Amino acid sequence: MRTGEEVRDGEKKDKGGIVCAGNFIVDRVHTLSYWPEQGNLAYIQHQDVGVGGGAANVVTDLASLGFPGKLAAAGCIGADIDGGIVKARLQSAGIDASGLRELPDRATAHTHVMNVPGQNRTFFYHGGANDAVTDALLSPATFANAGYRLFYLGYLMLLPGLDMLDADGRSGASRLLEAARNAGLITCVDFVSSEDPEFAAKVGAALPYCDYLVINEIEAGRATGVTVRDTKGELNEAALLTAGEQLLARGVAKGAIIHAPEICFWFAPGVKPIVSRSRPVDPAEIVSTVGAGDAFCAAVLYGLHEDWPVERICAAAHAAAARCLRGATATDGIPHMAALLEDIKEMQLADV
Repeated sequence: MRTGEEVRDGEKKDKGGIVCAGNFIVDRVHTLSYWPEQGNLAYIQHQDVGVGGGAANVVTDLASLGFPGKLAAAGCIGADIDGGIVKARLQSAGIDASGLRELPDRATAHTHVMNVPGQNRTFFYHGGANDAVTDALLSPATFANAGYRLFYLGYLMLLPGLDMLDADGRSGASRLLEAARNAGLITCVDFVSSEDPEFAAKVGAALPYCDYLVINEIEAGRATGVTVRDTKGELNEAALLTAGEQLLARGVAKGAIIHAPEICFWFAPGVKPIVSRSRPVDPAEIVSTVGAGDAFCAAVLYGLHEDWPVERICAAAHAAAARCLRGATATDGIPHMAALLEDIKEMQLADV
């Protein structure tokens, strides 16, 4: 199964590109000695400052992977020091940041990420300028006219100006994705694992305007109401298959990609799901889990744009997530795509 027609190497620079719209956040990642009980003290053993958020992580990862086409960012930041950090980080990676709107009355979104190595991370987040993003502030047609092909939007459920439902059941995200499609762009969407009781309704409004959906198993469960893990945390693969088929039934047009630490399912209309299992990562090698899902998504977008076979895309996406786990911030563990392809070859040889 292929995602489209092959593009010759010499044509790649002149054809296409990916624009990543949505969250742009300054992350301050604190590595803790342990997670304290309320009122107790834990040491911050190390601190890293990075640029995070769905759109920021994915577009930065694409640059690190050596994506051979154009890359652009679209969203909102504040006219402040953190906004300068976001722009400088993107521009240093060769990403067009002209689509970022500076809002003088908003602080740039920022997060304090508390990380204990080998455990899940905890986020303390201020939405700032991200909360002000609306479909009226972003122009997909501008990027389509400049030759871009893919329009990524992330994270839904962390962009209240796009998530809110109107009286007709539409959301700003649905209007933005519809505008992107009408401009000729392929739309790709990611969620965040919110516990909003309206999760299914809000993301559901966007699904009919989504060509590709790249989400984790928890988000797939919340979007469909399907319980994908049991009380012991074990993944229910049959339930995940049900969730994927429901996402297609609710409007996802070309592909619903659901990833979990153990496995990836790729659902497409009219064909059997493609299953790709990951290889376990030694817990001792995990520095931080921040950004692993975004690394997975970036590799998927890379492969979609370059019309790779689905199996190759999934293998690269697993390898990107594994590499990300070895970095302290959301993006500093990502190598060039050539290194990921070498990782895949080594894993294949190890399986022989």
